[in-house]
Amino acid sequence: MSETTNPKVAVPEDVSIDSATIKMLRHAQSKGVETIFDRAVKMKQCNIGTEGICCKICAQGPCRLPLTKGIKDGSEKDTRVGLCGATPETIVARNLIRQIAAGCASHSDHGRSVTETFLAMARKEAHDYTIKDEIKLREVAGYFGIPTTVEVDGVQVPRDKWDLALEVGETALSQWGQQQGELHYLKRAPKATYDRWTKHGVKPRGIDREVVEIMHRTHMGVDQDYRNLLHQGARCSLGNGWGGSMMATDLQDVLFGTPYPTTGKINLGVLSRDKVNIIVHGHDPLVSEMIVCAVNLPEMQEYARSKGANGYVVSGMCCTANEILVRHGMPIAGDYLQQELAVITGAVEAMVVDVQCVMESLARVSECYHTKFITTMPIAKCAYGKNTVHVNFEEHAALDKAKEIIKIAADNFPNRGETHIPSDTNRMVVGFSTEAIKYHLGGTFRGSFVPLNDNIINGRIRGIVGVVGCNNARVEHDEVHVAMIKELVKNDCIVLTTGCSAMACGKAGLLTPESAAVFAGPGLAEVCETVGIPPVLHMGSCLDNSRILTAATEVVKAGGLGKELADLPAAGAAPGWMSEKAIGIGQYFVTSGVYVMIGIPLAIAGSPVVKAHLEHDMEELYGGKWAYEPDPVKAAHKILAHIDVKRAALGIDKARERVLMDMTDRQKIEAA
Repeated sequence: MSETTNPKVAVPEDVSIDSATIKMLRHAQSKGVETIFDRAVKMKQCNIGTEGICCKICAQGPCRLPLTKGIKDGSEKDTRVGLCGATPETIVARNLIRQIAAGCASHSDHGRSVTETFLAMARKEAHDYTIKDEIKLREVAGYFGIPTTVEVDGVQVPRDKWDLALEVGETALSQWGQQQGELHYLKRAPKATYDRWTKHGVKPRGIDREVVEIMHRTHMGVDQDYRNLLHQGARCSLGNGWGGSMMATDLQDVLFGTPYPTTGKINLGVLSRDKVNIIVHGHDPLVSEMIVCAVNLPEMQEYARSKGANGYVVSGMCCTANEILVRHGMPIAGDYLQQELAVITGAVEAMVVDVQCVMESLARVSECYHTKFITTMPIAKCAYGKNTVHVNFEEHAALDKAKEIIKIAADNFPNRGETHIPSDTNRMVVGFSTEAIKYHLGGTFRGSFVPLNDNIINGRIRGIVGVVGCNNARVEHDEVHVAMIKELVKNDCIVLTTGCSAMACGKAGLLTPESAAVFAGPGLAEVCETVGIPPVLHMGSCLDNSRILTAATEVVKAGGLGKELADLPAAGAAPGWMSEKAIGIGQYFVTSGVYVMIGIPLAIAGSPVVKAHLEHDMEELYGGKWAYEPDPVKAAHKILAHIDVKRAALGIDKARERVLMDMTDRQKIEAA
């Protein structure tokens, strides 16, 4: 371990494996600027809170029910109750599903915002947005059961795209407020998975209804059966994964284009010394798309030159970064844990934020430099800081608002002082939507997941693992993602990645086709070389985890690997998660039948009964379950063991014997 003279600050080499982050942490500490890494050293976690047994539901508390060793090992009876008599099981389950509700509300409300803009576009009220993928529009209409053709003179012809978009937008928006029935998108799942949801009564009726019901059930004195509480958490999660998030991904594809492979650069070295640096940060691409569009206008380029700059660099942070990367190849400045460090370079004229994962500390750090901290959403303002500016973004005047933001940044360029930009960057290949994967596996006319299934069946590919999720300052930055993923691809698992996990892969050199020869096992490497893909496929933002669901569904449909998602030799993992969104995501994967490995524990240890339900009983109900292992390499091997169990159940755990066949043998097969 490296030594430091100040125990109140982080040791850079101990908290990150990323060279740019290490350099910038040293620089920040030399300037006396505190970052989240330093705060993680100073602030210890609450033991009661991490166990999930602190109840703050009513004003008679907080009631804390610490877990003793005797209760944990079963040597003494568990008699813990809160003031109202609430048991640890009730308290832990209530706390957990409230986190699920918050996470699902966050992604689904993002989806609502996208849908409202989509509808305004269809009504010709938001003129700066348009339909960029008409093919996807017609596919989405089909998911809603909306006819895509109309009869004219006895002949079926395609419906006008604007008329179709209007009905799609109205139908999509109705899914949030729907009170009865079920969400349209649920039937996109394999039939056996859908039937399992029907059997256990977890099909969501409407997105908002399930979130509100969680808040009601967890009020003091309502639902007091942990199994019933967790059942509602499962139902709410599906409203997000197969509802709000999936619809948001689809409608963003229609508005901005479905991602296909493109190249980009990542890390703080993408910032420029002679251009206006604008960082777009958050999760909602409605703002960033317009900024990317506006900076290329001649008038905006001229405005930059008038301020002494040689143009603009628009780069991203967090999942807004992934959104503009996969569609435009725009560079990524960094991930969640690097947002303060970007400002500390002294080179950022404007940090433009929308929603989610934006640290309030950015406002304070910006005051130490010239950076303008610009909030854009009415639900996400910041009260702190003389450098804080709010520009209320409106879809009806989107391009004008983008220009306003860009001018604020350009006007700030002459105020720039000393800069400290690390040179670190990495190249990556990104943009593997479900449609892009299908194209890579068969081209325009023969696109299919069958080649992927064939290579899973023949053993070249051992399984599929979605490794996703946030960074967390309580574990080493990037290391947990990179170590796990390297172990998985070394053992012939193809990895699908999103969010900050995808960024960690980009910085580690795992997102290029040539990386397969370096990191992948022989079977996976052969497939990657043949198809021309990396061993780790960047699928987009954390919202786009729904793409992993649709890709897995395509695998089931292609045949040979079972009838439902729970049959697949597949798993999910979030080794460094930190947000409530991640819990909502993890639960919708579990409820969809996927084994989900996490590296940061859920706050459930205070109730061994609830812990057992999540890690064992849920598998019987939904086919998926939660698992926890903090060591990323050990976690990878637990995932591999799970995949091997699934391969054995499918009868593909042994290499198939090669048999030379004559014409008579072939005729027998054809006759059968």
